[in-house]
Amino acid sequence: MKTVILNKNGKLEDGFAEQPKPKGNEVLIQIKASGFNPIDYQMLENELERKLISSPILGRELSGIVVDKGSGVKEFNIGDEVYCGSGSMGSNGTYAEYIAVPEAIVSFKPKNISFEQAAAIPSAGLTSLQIFNRLKLNPENTVLVTGATGGVGSFLIKLLLAHNIRQITTTVGSEENRQILLNLGLKNHQIINYKEENLISNILKANNDQPFEYGIDLVGNYMSEITAEVLKINGTYVDVTALVTNEAHEILFNKGTLIMNISNYTYGMIKKYEYYKNSLLEIKRLIENETILPPQHKIIGNLSLETVLKAHSLLKNNQTQGHKLIMRNDE
Repeated sequence: MKTVILNKNGKLEDGFAEQPKPKGNEVLIQIKASGFNPIDYQMLENELERKLISSPILGRELSGIVVDKGSGVKEFNIGDEVYCGSGSMGSNGTYAEYIAVPEAIVSFKPKNISFEQAAAIPSAGLTSLQIFNRLKLNPENTVLVTGATGGVGSFLIKLLLAHNIRQITTTVGSEENRQILLNLGLKNHQIINYKEENLISNILKANNDQPFEYGIDLVGNYMSEITAEVLKINGTYVDVTALVTNEAHEILFNKGTLIMNISNYTYGMIKKYEYYKNSLLEIKRLIENETILPPQHKIIGNLSLETVLKAHSLLKNNQTQGHKLIMRNDE
């Protein structure tokens, strides 16, 4: 099968690999579309993320059609349209024509959206839903979301608004991204440009000059310090990036903050596969009921090294403009 694969020097190249065969509890999926995530290029650059490479073929989320299955598969049949976040749980990554994955992590695709839209969901959707479910917010809570127009952020904003959580303040880096959040339903005063002066006072002013109960940090580094500064005593800091600085850690410790780490990877480590399936089924229900809309997406190209490198560059340079980047696998 055609792939984009890491060579022995750790560089990506166009290549071919043997088509996987599904084991007893696995389905073989012909990948119709796959999504890109920052971790895709971070695995090539960061020692921490590099440890997550389990196949020379990268890529972590997909939609497609079941074309074969193992003898123990009960739920799916040949021809079923599905989507899933494969992570390191598949035979290979999603920069390929086919992948074999446990049926226990796979969900039927939402019926009212395309393969490309479905492929934009798993990573951001699973992360956003985990944040939402673990926080158990109510409409009275005050929430700061940094990096709110990224894949996780925009999906999370949709979830919050759909459940009447509206005391939200967000940060963006451009007027284009401000417009994205306005289109999602936020008001202008809820959107703060982090590049402007007096960032901390601007963020607090948006919350009636009061510190926040919850800080959901989707950026890390310098923004982890900003988030820590604007949290109330005994507030909750949600860490999605593992990029919290030492200074931010000190501020959070001194405030007695609860730090909530968000990780989809952990469920794969302990083979708690129902987490993936149940979360995707919940998102499927929300989309089919039109409670939330699928992410905005942008098709970068078909399966090729050129497409992968272009997507990695756009992600690395924060040029996605609020769109999930998608690669198609056309026959």
